[in-house]
Amino acid sequence: MDIDWTPVAIAAGWAIILGGAGGALTEIGLWYRDLRKPPWQPPDWLFGPAWTLILSLAGWSFYVGLTQAPTPDARAGVWALFTANFVLHFLWSPLFFKFRRPDWALAENVFLWLSVVGLMVALPRVVGDSFAGWLNVPYFIWVTFAFVLNWKIVQLNRPFGKTAAA
Repeated sequence: MDIDWTPVAIAAGWAIILGGAGGALTEIGLWYRDLRKPPWQPPDWLFGPAWTLILSLAGWSFYVGLTQAPTPDARAGVWALFTANFVLHFLWSPLFFKFRRPDWALAENVFLWLSVVGLMVALPRVVGDSFAGWLNVPYFIWVTFAFVLNWKIVQLNRPFGKTAAA
């Protein structure tokens, strides 16, 4: 059996780049440590393994999408869904950590969340395989949790981007 390794490489590259970029753009420094956070925030060490698992499953779903797309238009739809998700996923860390704007990251998280919903709902319709959507359920759960956590951090620490009035 001949295996076309191109979809494997594309899907794996997608997940590895997102995971690596997320890690590289996440600075757990003094500014972050000084933020007030809810007591139910997971420990910092959990985020790396969680994202590794989540992005691996999402990458698998990208592979399923690329290999199961029945037409060139369907394959273009798979590319559109994963490209949009890639950009939106990539933007969150710099907004939160580099620009130190959890409020902007929270607004962006809405669009990231919608892109994950697209992976769960639209991807199975595009490729005719519900498994491709189910692989993104952990991503959906984690991004939903991250939205609530981000919202709570904004609530506990606002305003951002200016000095609070004395």
